[in-house]
Amino acid sequence: MELRPYQHEAADFLYAHDRAMILAPVGAGKTAITLTAMTEMLRSGFVDRWLVLAPKRVCTDVWKQEGIKWCPEFEIAIAVGTPAQRKAAMDSDADIVVTNYDNIVSIAGNFDGIVFDELTRLKNPSGKRFKILEKMLDKFDIRWGLTGSFTSNGLEDVFGQCKVIHKAILGRSKGAFMQQYFRCINREYGQWEPLPQSLDYVMKQIKPWTYVLEPGEYRDKLPPLHTIRMSVDMPDRKSYETMKKEFVLELSQTITAATAAAVTNKLQQLAGGFVYGPNGPEWISYHKFDVLGEILSENQRDNTIIVYNYKEELAEIQRRYPQMQTIDAPDAVERWNKGEIEILAIHPKSAGHGLNLQFGGNKIVFLSIPWSLELYEQTIGRLHRSGQTKDVWCYVILCNKTIDERIFASLYDKKSLAELALDELAANK
Repeated sequence: MELRPYQHEAADFLYAHDRAMILAPVGAGKTAITLTAMTEMLRSGFVDRWLVLAPKRVCTDVWKQEGIKWCPEFEIAIAVGTPAQRKAAMDSDADIVVTNYDNIVSIAGNFDGIVFDELTRLKNPSGKRFKILEKMLDKFDIRWGLTGSFTSNGLEDVFGQCKVIHKAILGRSKGAFMQQYFRCINREYGQWEPLPQSLDYVMKQIKPWTYVLEPGEYRDKLPPLHTIRMSVDMPDRKSYETMKKEFVLELSQTITAATAAAVTNKLQQLAGGFVYGPNGPEWISYHKFDVLGEILSENQRDNTIIVYNYKEELAEIQRRYPQMQTIDAPDAVERWNKGEIEILAIHPKSAGHGLNLQFGGNKIVFLSIPWSLELYEQTIGRLHRSGQTKDVWCYVILCNKTIDERIFASLYDKKSLAELALDELAANK
């Protein structure tokens, strides 16, 4: 296996910096880059043993397999599973131990290098896992972070991510950071907005610690991505408008939303044609599934990934397409990449990071979309990544004049901020 030139440059950046971050879009090969740099650090004796923190599925389905390709001479242990299995991996003689973020409390053993895969998992410095991790950070001489976007949900996210790499980047206190770069617009709800030029100032602070892989440097290596917005009308808007105005809906059961956040969730369900009530889900219309059927039919049943957000959506996919498989099915990733699965259903939170699904198909359909830009882009990136040889077709089914349109617009608002941050970091690289 051989890295591409831009990947060699990124690996060299990591090797040259004890504290560093790689900002690279989906599919750019962050795992291969990092394993290459980790291997050189082990060979040179700068690191005796590595710990990797990653989302659970990335631990089990990515790091072990990528390790075989990029550092076969070093042993990798996956510390996931039962307490006994995690302990055995931690206590082993493996050169690299990989575990998921939920197991931070179980970290044991001697490590002097740490890699944070999907660094955005540590964006909240007030979170329990962050506080536990912070107490043990001094033992790691080398700290590297990997991310697709620091600012997937706003500039505020960057503080925690930078703090675990080095407190010198943006300081020690989240409060001081907020006071310096933001202004409070609603103290009751803790709402803040960046001050003018804050993005420029923050990115200049981050830049010396970060290798930025600009999309233009690798985009020509990937086939085109076509995002197709599939608009559909709701046959009967009465239930939607009632819930929107009154927070209460009378169907065969009384469905109530106690808060604005809860009603937002109910509205997304109704835009999809159903709603959860105290007695279970209730379907009102199957308009999105009609569109889904048309997409699958027009693509001649080509292998397709269907993205869902609610369990009831998954249940309906299963009812309509019994051949459907989920990512949790035995050997699902391997069978998908062999072309043996016609319909693969995935949830953004369980399959939004790290999985290589580019060899089994080139079509993806969002029945409903997540609020998180990071999850949205990462999910598409399961197909649109290095190794994909065909144009990727992404269909997003949106219900007209509903919260679907607001969510989709919100993603692109956040994307604008993420792109500005990327431009600033990449300037004069």
